[in-house]
Amino acid sequence: MYRKIKEANYMATKVVTKKTLADELAAKYGWTKKDANEAVNYVFDQIAEAVKKGGEASINGFGKFSQVKKKARTGLNPATGEKIKIKATKAPKFKASKTFKDLVK
Repeated sequence: MYRKIKEANYMATKVVTKKTLADELAAKYGWTKKDANEAVNYVFDQIAEAVKKGGEASINGFGKFSQVKKKARTGLNPATGEKIKIKATKAPKFKASKTFKDLVK
């Protein structure tokens, strides 16, 4: 599914950002940089909103974003050694697909 990315800018930097994604979309499809930036932001906003609401975002061949609930627990203050209560929280989680894991190997 994934083809090897041959563009020199990816290989040189090895860092993909929203800006580099938008720039590549604009160049590849002839979009304006503004339109490409809006498209990239839209995708990430949709993923974040789904996870925020307790749902998940599954991207075939890449992975699944979801939300995990962490229970309240007791911790220790490292400075005083005093026991403190840590509130229950929610956190984002990402599970890579087999395809993506195999690509990285």
